[in-house]
Amino acid sequence: MSKVLALVIVAMMVIQIIKPLGLPGLRQRRDSWKLAVAALAAISLTVLLSHGR
Repeated sequence: MSKVLALVIVAMMVIQIIKPLGLPGLRQRRDSWKLAVAALAAISLTVLLSHGR
């Protein structure tokens, strides 16, 4: 699951750099770092939920 999530976030980052997504907080090309932070948090959460038992 975390590999699929990582691929989706990387694809969103590439798209953000080429043409900004236009979502709130992602209106400029330089905002792609916000996707990286969100990816780190999402992958950390999936790891904690899957291995935290």
